[in-house]
Amino acid sequence: MLEAALSALSQLSAPETLLALVAGVVTGLVVGVLPGLGGTAGLALLLPFVFGMEPNTALAMMIGLTAVTTTSDTFPSVLMGIPGTSGSQATVLDGFPMSKRGEGTRALSAAFISSLFGGIFGAFVLSFAVFFAKPIILKIGFGEQFMLVVLALSMVGILTGSNIWKGLGACSLGLMLGALGAAPLSGVERATLGTEYLLDPLPLVIVGLAMFATPEIIDLLRRQSTISETGKLGAGWLQGFKDWLANWWLSLRCSFIGCIIGALPGLGGSVVDWIAYGHALQTTKNRESYGTGDVRGVIAPESANNAKEGGALIPTILLGIPGSGSMAILLGGLILIGVEPGTELVTDQLDQVYLIIWSIAAANIVGAGICFALSPQIAKLTTIRYVLLAPFMFGIIFFAAFQATRSWGDLVALFLLSTLGVYMKRFGWSRPALLIGFVLSARVEKSVYQTVALYGASFLERPIVMVLLVLTVLSIAAAVFFKQKPPGPMSKEGPFSNQGTKPQWIFLALLVGGALFILQDGMNFNQLTGLFPMVASISALLFFAPLAAAMLLKKAPSGVFFDAERVADKSKPSAEFFLGLLAGMLLLAALVGFVLGIATFIFLFLWLRANVAWWKALLGAGGFVLFLGVLSNQLTLQYPTGLLQSWITLPWPLQ
Repeated sequence: MLEAALSALSQLSAPETLLALVAGVVTGLVVGVLPGLGGTAGLALLLPFVFGMEPNTALAMMIGLTAVTTTSDTFPSVLMGIPGTSGSQATVLDGFPMSKRGEGTRALSAAFISSLFGGIFGAFVLSFAVFFAKPIILKIGFGEQFMLVVLALSMVGILTGSNIWKGLGACSLGLMLGALGAAPLSGVERATLGTEYLLDPLPLVIVGLAMFATPEIIDLLRRQSTISETGKLGAGWLQGFKDWLANWWLSLRCSFIGCIIGALPGLGGSVVDWIAYGHALQTTKNRESYGTGDVRGVIAPESANNAKEGGALIPTILLGIPGSGSMAILLGGLILIGVEPGTELVTDQLDQVYLIIWSIAAANIVGAGICFALSPQIAKLTTIRYVLLAPFMFGIIFFAAFQATRSWGDLVALFLLSTLGVYMKRFGWSRPALLIGFVLSARVEKSVYQTVALYGASFLERPIVMVLLVLTVLSIAAAVFFKQKPPGPMSKEGPFSNQGTKPQWIFLALLVGGALFILQDGMNFNQLTGLFPMVASISALLFFAPLAAAMLLKKAPSGVFFDAERVADKSKPSAEFFLGLLAGMLLLAALVGFVLGIATFIFLFLWLRANVAWWKALLGAGGFVLFLGVLSNQLTLQYPTGLLQSWITLPWPLQ
């Protein structure tokens, strides 16, 4: 192990690897500063660029991005009162009040130190987990791997979201999306809808962006969020460090909590900050000061959300089971660059594991240093109105999606899945559960056939399998009997009666229709090809049934459609309005080509929606055209053409 650790340190110190790490860190910091993206969407944006890279370089870049997103997301949380990512929601409660009373620098300093400590602690825990887990992993066969995946899927569905059936149903939706395209074992085409695009499985990049980037950007646009007016920080860097020293024991406890929560599939960034914040509230004195600008309310969640990355990597690299949405994307990235998580990685490529560990520690140090050094400049970025950033972010997202297979199908699939993601967010369905189910779908299908072929039904007699089976049953039973119940019967009058249930019935009916289509399609094939889609669709239908029963009994499901904020201010546009704009952007691209279509969309959005002067909007659109043109040269890209290109040839960079 020592030899592998030293070898990994030597690999990380190579100039090209260090440069890739810094590039990943900078990208992760930018992703964290921009509300609406986050680590999952950031990794999805990065995947097209790491394809074909040398494994060590790509690995350092991906880990660099993953490790620091929850460091820079503190900027919008403290200075704007808007969570940069889901992992910084609790930071807003005390960080933003501190900023409003002139202590923004103190809050940021305490947050960066806590994030640095949490990240290094997570790397430390991961290194010990590798040491102790290796002998256990060597005893795991196909049957045990299959039951581990089943246990992980059950935990994902149960632990994500406030409604168990929505969590399990979302996980099954991910499995069904994984059943589209050619079967991995037989190569037979399944549920292609008559399109050539679905001859291959859906690209992970598109699913990740659709679930986590587009819905968040649309949500922020709907709120018409404004940024900090001054962008000034003031003094207090040293005081923030002293605050952390005075509360180091709280930071250590919350870092440990972050590692534990991160290692549990399905929890991750959506709850870890709240659990750490609740722990701080319950175990410290002067609780009444929390929520009013108490620095302990910043230290606790920031320690936990960085430490969780080390914890989430434990099941991801040791067992090939992602612990969160970002880990699901990372798992796909590892496979893309030829690094196969699991037994072989721990036994034959241990230096790769330690390269990940060293990269986490180094990325947190570099990331915290950059945040400290550039805080005054980064704070000024928060004075930019979000409506000015959104059209460029949409353009970048659709550009990244196009890199998946470089066809029009990528853009259409992104739009359709983004629509699904928007309504899943609106109705309280777990998007991380869907993403993890999608990532694990190929492994589930493969594991089923391997287990049946090698052991038959006798695999249930293996000791570890029996333990995992009992744990799976107990976890589901505990969730069913002890999970908090949803609110009571809805009033027959008022906005919740009609606005709340009717759209959810339509949404649920569409999901049921999709499951029935996958089921019917799977029945047309032999067992080797049709078993997995049939199991996935039947599971989804079984999980949808209790949800439908609750809606029939007039129980208010979590994540109701009714939007009190929009009712209070009818001037705010709906999500459908922005989805319509995206559809219009695709139509423009189909008419005049991808580059010119995206540029026209950016110009119109800035001019008409953001009320920017027409010449400034034109400059912004022109700058994005140049950006796409440079990328087309560097990456040898041919963007999708439109009807216009069938009549005339456009010059660079409009090609």
